[in-house]
Amino acid sequence: MARIPFIAGNWKLNHGPRAAAELALGLREQLADRGDVTVAVFPTALSMHSVLPILEGTGIHVGVQDIAAKQSGAFTGSNSAEMARELGCSYALIGHSERRQLWGETDAAVRAKIDTARAAGLLPMVCIGETLTEREAGRVEEVVFRQLSAAFDGLEADVAATLTVAYEPVWAIGTGVTASPDQAQEVHQSLRGWLADHYPPFVSEQMRLLYGGSVKPTNAAELLGCADIDGALVGGASLKAESFAGIIAATR
Repeated sequence: MARIPFIAGNWKLNHGPRAAAELALGLREQLADRGDVTVAVFPTALSMHSVLPILEGTGIHVGVQDIAAKQSGAFTGSNSAEMARELGCSYALIGHSERRQLWGETDAAVRAKIDTARAAGLLPMVCIGETLTEREAGRVEEVVFRQLSAAFDGLEADVAATLTVAYEPVWAIGTGVTASPDQAQEVHQSLRGWLADHYPPFVSEQMRLLYGGSVKPTNAAELLGCADIDGALVGGASLKAESFAGIIAATR
């Protein structure tokens, strides 16, 4: 079945409220009401208040970069899924490699955050991917299947189908090195095969699998042309409206 492309921009720890508002204005001018592609951006939490009013009603979704596994309590510095939803967020980015690598986030924590996001009405975008050492050791499928199995553990088919999965090889994030289309497609095909093995056909047919890792306008068309790559989770190239729009144009 045809899957609507999904392009998401992870702004990471960039763009304070003023710069974020300027970027949101540029996105509104260039990308509003694009019915042929799903667009989402993930600003830093401290810039949410300046981005959400500008993008309201444009069809461009806003997501939170990380959430706590609990909705509230003594968790200093954490983001609440319920509060993000109250602000107007639609998505939650969960399990990004930087959270796994720098903060020691485990597969179990990722699984707990999926439940927390869903309970608050947020759509989870779950990130998975291998390190360079794991790839060179021939452990790509072992690693991504482990991460996928943990994330989807116990999820019924109708719930699983609402998730988005972003495959981001750790060695390609922020390095300027991009997985070749053949490398990316091989993993995406394996991921879709895993879904087909564990769920009814509609799950693997409906779920959008995104690629992330140094995606830019110059390589987007080739990556997005692969059969099992349904979009991109974009880092640095999402920090300027022109380059982000260029990636979105590649979905055509």
